Amino acid sequence: MEDFRVTSLDLHNRRLVGHVSASLGNLTFLKDLNLADNRFTGHIPPFFGQLPRLQTIVLSNNTFYGSIPTFANCSNLKALLLNGNNLIGKFPDLPLGIQFLNLESNNLSGTIPSSLANITTLQVFSCRGNNIEGTIPDEFAMLSELQLLYAGGNHLADSNGFCGHIPPSLANASNLGQLELSENNFTGIVPRSIGKLHKLYKLNLQFNKLEARNKDWEFIDSLGNCTQLQILSLAANQLEGHIPISLSNLSADLKELYLGLNQLSGGLPSGIANFQNLNVLSLYENQFAGEIPEWLGNLKSLKMIGLSNNSFTGFIPTSLSNLSQLLYVYMAANKLEGHLPADMGNLQNLLECDISINLLHGDIPNGIFRIPTIRIIVLSSNMLSGYIPNTLGNSESLEYIYLQKNRLGGSIPDTLGNIRGLQVLNLSHNNLNGSIPPSLGNLQYLQQLDLSYNNLKGKTPTKGIFCNVTSMSVNGNLGLCGGPVELHLNVCTPIMPLSMRKPSSLVKWMVISLASIVLLSILILIRLLWRGGKRTKSVTLPLFDKKYPRVSYNDLARATENFSISNLIGRGRFSFVYKGILFQERIMVAIKVFSLETKDAQKSFIAECIARRNLRHRNLVPVLTACSSIDSDGNDFMAVVYELMPRGDLHALLYSIQNGENTLSLGHITLAQRLCILVDVADALEYLHHNNQATIVHCDIKPSNILLDENMTAHVGDFGLTRFKVDSVALSSTNSVSTSSSIAIKGTIGYVAPECAIDGDVSCAGDVYSFGIVLFEIILRKRPTDDMFTDGLNIAKFVEMNFPDRISQIVDPDLQEYHHNDDALSQQSSTAMRERTLACLLSVLDIGLHCTKASPGKRMAMREIAARLHEVKKAYLREN
Repeated sequence: MEDFRVTSLDLHNRRLVGHVSASLGNLTFLKDLNLADNRFTGHIPPFFGQLPRLQTIVLSNNTFYGSIPTFANCSNLKALLLNGNNLIGKFPDLPLGIQFLNLESNNLSGTIPSSLANITTLQVFSCRGNNIEGTIPDEFAMLSELQLLYAGGNHLADSNGFCGHIPPSLANASNLGQLELSENNFTGIVPRSIGKLHKLYKLNLQFNKLEARNKDWEFIDSLGNCTQLQILSLAANQLEGHIPISLSNLSADLKELYLGLNQLSGGLPSGIANFQNLNVLSLYENQFAGEIPEWLGNLKSLKMIGLSNNSFTGFIPTSLSNLSQLLYVYMAANKLEGHLPADMGNLQNLLECDISINLLHGDIPNGIFRIPTIRIIVLSSNMLSGYIPNTLGNSESLEYIYLQKNRLGGSIPDTLGNIRGLQVLNLSHNNLNGSIPPSLGNLQYLQQLDLSYNNLKGKTPTKGIFCNVTSMSVNGNLGLCGGPVELHLNVCTPIMPLSMRKPSSLVKWMVISLASIVLLSILILIRLLWRGGKRTKSVTLPLFDKKYPRVSYNDLARATENFSISNLIGRGRFSFVYKGILFQERIMVAIKVFSLETKDAQKSFIAECIARRNLRHRNLVPVLTACSSIDSDGNDFMAVVYELMPRGDLHALLYSIQNGENTLSLGHITLAQRLCILVDVADALEYLHHNNQATIVHCDIKPSNILLDENMTAHVGDFGLTRFKVDSVALSSTNSVSTSSSIAIKGTIGYVAPECAIDGDVSCAGDVYSFGIVLFEIILRKRPTDDMFTDGLNIAKFVEMNFPDRISQIVDPDLQEYHHNDDALSQQSSTAMRERTLACLLSVLDIGLHCTKASPGKRMAMREIAARLHEVKKAYLREN
């Protein structure tokens, strides 16, 4: 009989849970083991260290905890990847032949053992994102095969009297290609010997306390020997003075240069002009002065220019219009003057442009609004004059427009209503006149509108954004009338011809107008004082624990190709969602970037982080990590990184909306699959409501927040409105943002429970109501905001009116399609199937009716709902 022996076992990304089976210890011929990207927990089994033939062990991105067992007996081990777990303790004992060691994103402590340098075969070593202290051992100089060293995001510091120095001996690891020591406590100067690393192509020392004054810059001279260097980041250190001329001797292949957040001064070194392959030039928040040189426009490969928060003067170089690949321009908070270059419209790939807080004057060039890709334009706080170009309405990609605090005149172009994706429009503090275009009320994605302190007059629109007075402002326009009553504007009255007015009438109108102006001024003053009293201090909130891998803004920018619009897969009230490839393992992820310019976006980010920090459930969208940092221009940046759900969201499936590669319609999904989706969502809500230390209320259950993986398993996401029912007082009493803060109505129209919409009340019963609406929508395939639901009729009442006798007339017709033929047996079978389907639908809709009772106290609890749905699903699958 042939002897079959298992030599390789690959179970990565199979959604496996629980502890690793002890039976794996019997696979004595096993060479390669991959259990990555699952939900395994418990200790790493010690028997792994007793499998002598093991060559590769990959346990990345699980929830293993405890200490790492010894692997010293695995004499053939070449790769040990344990990154992305909750492991604690010190470094494990390892065999001498190991080549790849990845321990990043755990909770390891202690120091890097000098004995690690005895593993002379080591090629890749990463321990970033832990709690490791001490220093990098001098003995690492003996690692002649080492190609990648990642030790960022620890607390590394030298243990001798000159604490924090990067060991010069590290330069003897002659094969080192990537050296990543960012986000530590290194001090002192960068050793000149680092130039001995002739194969170095990435050097990242950002976010340390490194210094450079005068001759301390000699390390730049030595880096000229690193002829393969492509990425150099010294950002966020304590570097001072002028950049040395020797910078021009760096590799001609240099692609990314990050020197922001230092104390550098002087002008831009002309040597930068030598880097014809440069993609990123980030020098923000320094003390650079002088003019921005024309030669900058000769760097044809530039994709990002970051010069904000310096003291640059003079004009914006006209040569910048030659940079056809440019995606991002950040020149805010300088002393630039003159006109915006007339040829800026040549930048046909530009995504974001921020030249705010300067001394620019003159007209805004028409061409800038003809750029087909432009998403964000920030020209605020300048002295720009003239009119807002009508061409502004031609840029359908625009999402954010900030033109406030200028001297713009004329009327607001009606063509603004053509920018369908517009989310923020700020034209405040200008000299605009005329009326407010009603077309602005048709912008369904517009979340923030500020037209305050202009000379606008006439009737204020009442549609769209104008219905939400907390998201728009027209203060300081004394000629406006009408609008929502909350604005307290004058009532619009017909204007009589002057010839028809009696003298007494004219006096009367003058008195009324004067009184109205006085009253309006008082109301504005009261509102401003009230707003001022509501402000709270900026606070810091602890986000994710060390068990989550650390990612920087640059990591996320690279993962999404600089947040390319081609990677944009969704948008919400406070955020954009991009797909990307992240981490060394090249995982497909969804990156939710919060639009911090939008009111309450930061609260949404904090709420999501608090809610997801300790949540683990198979039907919640897996969170990989979060990033609270600054972007390349020094602005606050907040994002949450999730596992990518390849099937998209339930809303897109329900209505056959194109979502990436997903074109599947719910009409092609069986009733059994719909039941599975409902059970998955119910299980997730049961976990939130009943199986946590604190009761968690999601507050925004709707199809677009239900995401589906490749197996059509449903996952609940978007916790930006989440509320804690038990611990809210404790959270509010800490140095955190109060979780009781309101973010408008907590939910979405059509899905929010009546008591939540009226009183703002937050409870589990509100989630239950929203779940019931989603249940009806899945079974009927009809939106709760459908035009038919008017005059007090909603989807819940519609189902109740037709239950149980006319259910077959209102459910999705696709659920009642049966194949017919003349075969009597087949007809009998079809009839039986129809009866079973109808019985199932009645059971499901009955649950929905119990979820959507008008009184919150009469609704079922999520635990009972989940149990009943499991029974319905089990019975239906058993019979079919």
